[in-house]
Order: sequence, then structure tokens, then C-alpha cells
Amino acid sequence: MGNFRGWEILVIVGLVILLFGAKKLPDMARSLGKSARILKSEAKAMKKDGESDDVAAAPTDQSAQQPVAPRTIQAAPGDVSSSRPVSEPNRTAQG
Repeated sequence: MGNFRGWEILVIVGLVILLFGAKKLPDMARSLGKSARILKSEAKAMKKDGESDDVAAAPTDQSAQQPVAPRTIQAAPGDVSSSRPVSEPNRTAQG
């Protein structure tokens, strides 16, 4: 299945151009790149949250903690139209 030759790849690319049109391909590539950036940033955030959970698991003084502002996710830097709040479980209730 993975043994494509040069002409087979050209036929597939030609079919994609015929199906979607040459004008829509740059938009599709742009949205694919945007999705990849979002996925990458979310993976980094999850990794960072996992590391901070390990540190937060140690006993601390609850009265010294300050309230944390809710996080928001943005699709791209400077893109405020698609940002949304992130719902997180209440960490103080876990005790």
C-alpha cells in the first residue's frame, strides 16, 4: 500500500486539485497548519499541567494560595474571536 511511484502520486495530486479546486487548496493547507499549532500547544499545556500537578500534590498551606484566573485557549496568537474558556476541575476540593 505504501509503494507509490512518481506517476501515481501525480495522479492523486491531480485528483485532489480537480475535486477541491486550486483556489481552496491554500485555505485548506492554512487550516491544517492552524490545527497542528493548536494540537501542539495543547500537548505542551497538558504536559505542563501534569508537571505542575506533581508539584501541587505536595502538602501546602491552603490560605497562602491566590485565586487563579481561568485559562483561555486561542486558535492562533492574536486571534481573540475564537478563544474560549477552559473548564478545569476544582483543585482545592481534592484536598
